[in-house]
Amino acid sequence: MGTLEGKVAFITGAGQGVGQGVAFALAREGASIAVTGRTESKLVDTVEQIRAFGGVAEPIVCDIADTARITAAIERTVELLGGVDVLVNNASLNPLGPLLDLTPGLMAKAYASGPIAALHAMQTVYPIMKERGGGNIVNMVTSAAVRWDTSGYGGYASVKEALRSLTRTAASEWGPDNIRVNAIAPHALSPGLKWWTENRPEEAAEFVASIPLRRIGDCEDDIGRAVAWIVSDDARYLTGATIPLDGGQARWG
Repeated sequence: MGTLEGKVAFITGAGQGVGQGVAFALAREGASIAVTGRTESKLVDTVEQIRAFGGVAEPIVCDIADTARITAAIERTVELLGGVDVLVNNASLNPLGPLLDLTPGLMAKAYASGPIAALHAMQTVYPIMKERGGGNIVNMVTSAAVRWDTSGYGGYASVKEALRSLTRTAASEWGPDNIRVNAIAPHALSPGLKWWTENRPEEAAEFVASIPLRRIGDCEDDIGRAVAWIVSDDARYLTGATIPLDGGQARWG
């Protein structure tokens, strides 16, 4: 029996990359997975892979930029799988570039798909988790805010730092309801990072060289497995934390 047997997880952006890796890892531990995202074909592919190794999963199309769709997707999860015990806020728009290039429109979209979407999902699952005796929320953030040089990453970092603040506050306010809320800052071989590596090879090589473990994490084995532990009872006293899953690269002092 897996450590998450009987639990239901709602994961955004689970059709690829880190979200998919987390979905695989949680499913292997026995959780039923609501695989959500914008592209149905990717969701179906992820679900088929989960079912192939005996897991339980359902594809649910959801555009996190629209809070009404987040609500509908969570309601659909309850209808299909019986509830929500784990929420993983993974999907977001990440605005990269110099500050002078960050338009109000781009930043508005980034905040809408980042902390605003995550907060709405958290608010929506709160009463469900409370009624079920507790739950776990994991928010994806970034070490970009603590880079040695944040040039070109200011917009991205600001969006994720807002989510880090919400994480800490939710942990404080919802701890009495046995709802644990943590953030992780991963380095993983996601499609976005692969694009960055291909388009900025020199910067990427320097980046990998700065990681003590000298590699970028695997979406399932390094990131997903860690999330499976965070949301398990083995980590029941952990909340309000930001956990760097980055091979030792960032300094969060």
